[in-house]
Amino acid sequence: MPGRHSLFWKLAIILVGFCLVMIALTLSFGQMIGQRTSFLSDDARQVLRGYAQEAELAWKQGGAAGVDAFQASLEQREGSWALLLDAHLFPLGSRAITDDQRQRLSFMRRLEWPMGRQSAEPRTLSIPFDEGRAQLVMLLPERFSPWGPRPVLFFLAQKVVPGLLALLLCLLLYRLLISPLRHLREQANALRGDQLSTRVAPSVSRRRDELGELARAFDHMAGRLENTVSFQRQLLRDLSHELRTPLSRLRVAGESELDVEGLRQRLEREVQCMQQLVDDTLELVWLDTERPQLPLEEIEVRSLWGVICENACYESGWPARQLVCDLGPECRVLGNLNGFAQALENILRNAIRHSPPGGVIRLGGQLQDGYWELWLEDQGGGVGDGQLETIFRPFTRLCAARPGGEGFGLGLAIARGAMRSQGGDLWAENTGEGLRLNLRLATV
Repeated sequence: MPGRHSLFWKLAIILVGFCLVMIALTLSFGQMIGQRTSFLSDDARQVLRGYAQEAELAWKQGGAAGVDAFQASLEQREGSWALLLDAHLFPLGSRAITDDQRQRLSFMRRLEWPMGRQSAEPRTLSIPFDEGRAQLVMLLPERFSPWGPRPVLFFLAQKVVPGLLALLLCLLLYRLLISPLRHLREQANALRGDQLSTRVAPSVSRRRDELGELARAFDHMAGRLENTVSFQRQLLRDLSHELRTPLSRLRVAGESELDVEGLRQRLEREVQCMQQLVDDTLELVWLDTERPQLPLEEIEVRSLWGVICENACYESGWPARQLVCDLGPECRVLGNLNGFAQALENILRNAIRHSPPGGVIRLGGQLQDGYWELWLEDQGGGVGDGQLETIFRPFTRLCAARPGGEGFGLGLAIARGAMRSQGGDLWAENTGEGLRLNLRLATV
């Protein structure tokens, strides 16, 4: 079943409401038109009652001759036959009743009665005299017919009003469907034209139906595309800048008078440096663009720390006693072993690089709300509060703030990307003596 805020329900409500309104208006208009066009008007009734009074007066004053004269005069005026009959439907004049007229006497209508539906045959009216002993019977004159405006009114009720309602339905559907889709198309065309900062209007993105979900997905896609393109452009500029240094050193070495062995060692060192730079950059781009869903497994942090410390001590010459771990064997996290090991190794190398030779680097943590919050503290003096987020940007090196300016400034950026790819996070804070890098991963 569609969700509560699905577009299906809005369309269903509009269509069902349209059908109900259409049926109700058609029936009510039809009944109203039938009522309005079935009864004689007040003016017509007054004229016809006047004819009955004239007929009664002619009968009283002239007898049968007066009745015959009135009938001939009335038929000439209105173009329809007329009879003056007594209570038993016998003629008061000398004119005989025809068979057609006698048949019509069975379907006579009073002035107050509805004339019924319009048909080819005119109605036969019975208008009693004031004394009630006789009546004027005549065909309804055409000029008094109540059906004159009926075709026009039925055309308005059955054609014009449904057409206007259908137009209103189209406007509602346009506002509900076409207008948001048209806006999304314009935004997509703007995005295709490299206007990466384009976003969907809040009136569309705040909707709670499928179009709102589509708009929010579009904004997310546009934002991610903008960030990715901006990140890659900046990364390309930084990479080209960083490559200039080893290339310049190679050019100088090539122009110098070094012996073959010295030149070979310099070449090997610079090529290794450039290789490391390119590998780290490609890994950072992969983490940012691919955003891989790494497989997770149970990791014992203390055991992993021992392996990483052994490698770090071998590379840096630091004694193992300066790399302290306050975690017990109960510290087990759910993460990707390679990704977590790489992040922890990059953080440790960064701490060793910026700590004084006799400094202590300490790994600690605590279990909180289903997550292990780990931290790695060094004694490198820390960084400015405004630079706690800057250090995670690629090619960022704060040599003036902390000792140890070697490296490319990619380690922490890669570490944060690796942590986030496995559902964790990485952030920094100052401790007073140095920098604390906090890692968070789910517990097992």
